[in-house]
Amino acid sequence: MLELAGVSRRLGNEDHIHDVSLQLERGSMNVLLGPTLSGKTSLMRLMAGLDRPTSGDILLDGVSVLGIPVQKRRVAMVYQQFINYPTLTIYENIASPLRVARLAAAEIDQKVRHAADLLRLTDFLHKRPAELSGGQQQRTAIARALVKQSQLVLLDEPLANLDYKLREELRQELPRIFAELGAILVYASTEPSEALLLGGNTATLHEGRVTQFGRTIDVFQRPVDLVTAQTFSDPPLNVARVSKHGAQLRLDQFVIPLSDAQAALPDGDYTLGLRPWHLALEPEQDQDKGDAAVPAGCALDGLVKVTEITGSETYVHAQVGAQSWVSLSHGVRHLDVGTALPLYFSPAKIYLFDNTGRLVLAPEQSWQK
Repeated sequence: MLELAGVSRRLGNEDHIHDVSLQLERGSMNVLLGPTLSGKTSLMRLMAGLDRPTSGDILLDGVSVLGIPVQKRRVAMVYQQFINYPTLTIYENIASPLRVARLAAAEIDQKVRHAADLLRLTDFLHKRPAELSGGQQQRTAIARALVKQSQLVLLDEPLANLDYKLREELRQELPRIFAELGAILVYASTEPSEALLLGGNTATLHEGRVTQFGRTIDVFQRPVDLVTAQTFSDPPLNVARVSKHGAQLRLDQFVIPLSDAQAALPDGDYTLGLRPWHLALEPEQDQDKGDAAVPAGCALDGLVKVTEITGSETYVHAQVGAQSWVSLSHGVRHLDVGTALPLYFSPAKIYLFDNTGRLVLAPEQSWQK
């Protein structure tokens, strides 16, 4: 197990990492999720031993590794910007850590060819990096990390330069491959959808702090606070200030009915959160009208600002009162800028956060689209 105990990293007057405590089990898949400059790479460099924490400790199986040079640690790190030896063939690039470890030639050959087969590099083993595409060079760097059989494998947005099909395949394969080796896999990403595809555990980062860590689906479904919910939402979470009175929420001039369970919350001011795929262009069908405790869907008046068509989905950015919200719908929708339209959602799908940003209400099965 890799343990970070109260780890901080300070440069000058700036905190890059602040009081991070994590426990990562062997064979586990762990995603560091956050926007650019949230601290993902800084945290990985501390794990790898490339940087030393200003305070706190890093332990492997209960033993501090702060005094162990990075060259003597069984650690592999792959960056988004691939690093290969330009004068060596792909075969020798992959074999390089095995030669440093003085393995027998036959064992080196077996491991190199196995890794090359997994990463579809067999036909390129005789070539040099400059002769390969960017995606092939990145796969070479991943293969080198694979053969090293490290205790800790750190992947810093490693699939960004790969084509879509291979990226999807490797997202499924990498956790399994490294789990079979018993390695601790840490994967940095800016994409919430990638974290959900990878599964395992996720730590959400914001300004050098870990805001939440746990099973990926649990962090997504029940973010502990507004910052975590916004970090784990793409498209961005729709948010608005609301006031609660009895069994109603008021958002500007709009009134949102609440269920009995929601109405049990104390009256006062909250921040509402609503995921874009729960904000629809048509009313929800087949609602159970027999349950009076569950209010029917409601509609808010919106004004179209921008429409983005991706092919299979459409993002409709709309002005709702004083807020700019986005609706994510399946299919192609042609809507002119300035079009007035109702936007529908079920109050059962909303999140509510108190004035400190802490979660006080989450929808059931909020991960379902």
